[in-house]
Amino acid sequence: MMSTCVFCDIIAERAPAVKVYEDDDLLAIEDAAPRAPVHLLLLPRRHVPTLLDIQPDDVPWVGAIPFLANRLARERGIADSGYRLVANVNRGGGQVIFHVHFHLLGGRPLR
Repeated sequence: MMSTCVFCDIIAERAPAVKVYEDDDLLAIEDAAPRAPVHLLLLPRRHVPTLLDIQPDDVPWVGAIPFLANRLARERGIADSGYRLVANVNRGGGQVIFHVHFHLLGGRPLR
């Protein structure tokens, strides 16, 4: 069966991406169309379409996201100046790819 989720394809290495972090539960990649000097996407390896679909078993990776964001912000030199961590939910909330992911943005003032 062909995957229709680009993030699942990236996780399975069927599609290219610049990986900046990976472990058993999470993957962080550079956004292909960055909106800020630092624009990373943090996503679970498990396919979960939206935050509305998370289950109790997902709590460990959901809770790990802010810690990963802090680590990556420090590594990218944006922790002290500040950063934004955003998850869009459903089309009305701006979600385009239906695999939970968080945008880590920084490197310039954000409005």
